[in-house]
Amino acid sequence: MEAQKVDLFIMTNGKFFESNHLIPIRDRLLEMDDSKWGIIQTLQFKDPTISLIISLLGGSLGIDRFFIGDTGMGIGKLLTCGGLGIWAVVDWFLIMGATREKNMEKLRQVIY
Repeated sequence: MEAQKVDLFIMTNGKFFESNHLIPIRDRLLEMDDSKWGIIQTLQFKDPTISLIISLLGGSLGIDRFFIGDTGMGIGKLLTCGGLGIWAVVDWFLIMGATREKNMEKLRQVIY
């Protein structure tokens, strides 16, 4: 794939991934052929900042976990009222990383 397209993708979507994943993503995209570019462009990633805001507002109900597609943990948080509040507070610090990891899993399905 052309370096210009890859750099545009990295600049546009870099905030959705951990910084240590950006170089391997770039390298893998450069190795790929142009046939998957349309699919890669249409991928929708979850914003880690939005997931943090959702976690602050509705984390004890598991809404943050439902938002990122982690249904099992969302149900667990919903049934336990966020682990009696403890799990909700812990997720305030972990939800952005979990969101970025879910985004990486979605990208891996297409590029690997």
